[in-house]
Amino acid sequence: MIDRLRNDARLLSVGGAISFRALFNWMSPWIYVPSLLLAPIFQILLFAYLGRGAGVGDDQFYVVGNAVQYSAIPCLFAMGQTVAGERQNQTLGLVLTSPAARIPLFVGRSIPVIVNGWITTLVSLLVGGLLLGVTFAPSELAGIALVLLVASASCTGLGLVLAAIDLRVREGAVINNIVFGFLLLFTGANIALSTLPGWMAHVGGVLPLTHAIEASRQLAAGRSLGSVGGLVGKELGIGLVCVLVGLLALRLMEESSRRRATLELL
Repeated sequence: MIDRLRNDARLLSVGGAISFRALFNWMSPWIYVPSLLLAPIFQILLFAYLGRGAGVGDDQFYVVGNAVQYSAIPCLFAMGQTVAGERQNQTLGLVLTSPAARIPLFVGRSIPVIVNGWITTLVSLLVGGLLLGVTFAPSELAGIALVLLVASASCTGLGLVLAAIDLRVREGAVINNIVFGFLLLFTGANIALSTLPGWMAHVGGVLPLTHAIEASRQLAAGRSLGSVGGLVGKELGIGLVCVLVGLLALRLMEESSRRRATLELL
């Protein structure tokens, strides 16, 4: 029993780190800067200036909303790549036929994704705020940083669901882009939920990032971390549901792909 726990812990930590390094390669590490550090800054500036022109919201509203929402890019695409990348490299069969337990296998691969999404979001918040003159007190920033970590974990759970879909589709990036746009519209990143049509607000209430965005805005407005505990709890709950659905979907899609002999069919 102890040996099994030790092996699962090593698979979760070491296996996840090695997988992340193997599946995410750039011709130069500097490609990371424009793709994951500069792109969210331009999204923040775009919507902030649109808001100024329309006389809707303030800069803080758009800085916080877009910084949190942009975690969808590293979290959704990176988790999808844990399956799509193996499939493209014709190594997915070797991974799935190994005796490794599925939960530590995929949860371990999600940990570097969560950290990467958290770093991207935090840098976006700080740089976007600096450019637009939005400041955060140290106490506010500490609470927001914790909420950003929860948001990245929750969105990575959704990415796990999309990773399962990648077992059956040819181009998962298309679906990831659609989901990213969906989150941009429904989570209240740029349009307050109170002004959205009722059905959109209800849909947004069960999506990852929605409650994290609201909690971060309240913290930036001076509220205490304890006062937004309910919102953070909802975000964690939605993320946990996504993880469970993702793991179940991966299992079902794996069995279906085995029967259809489409496990590594490109």
